Amino acid sequence: MTSILIYTGNLHCESTHISSGAIIQTDAPADNHGKGEAFSPTDLTATSLAACMLTTMGIAAQARGINMNNASASCKKVMYADPRRIGEIHISINMPGNNFSENEKTILENTARTCPVMQSIHPDIKVKLEIIW
Repeated sequence: MTSILIYTGNLHCESTHISSGAIIQTDAPADNHGKGEAFSPTDLTATSLAACMLTTMGIAAQARGINMNNASASCKKVMYADPRRIGEIHISINMPGNNFSENEKTILENTARTCPVMQSIHPDIKVKLEIIW
């Protein structure tokens, strides 16, 4: 078991990670009956993709002695209608202050594009990835 979720009312849920006890609260988005007081479930999908990209890039960098310190990412989901779903995820990864070789850039970008969450995203969802070196 990964987590336990409780519906706390008013379109809010509280998810507790079993191993660590970390808690994530969610709310329905403001454009879908919620107040936008926390991550929405679809926000977490985009955020999970960005986190997975950074994490797997970090694993690849660590294995090769590449300094990836201070890398960051921002993400945005774009909702489509009929049916309501995530239509696009835009991710921008910033890799500051390091002089990456072309080979290192290729390895890290390929790692991001093939991370486990990316492999789990439905092919109808357009993922736009920008890496700023």
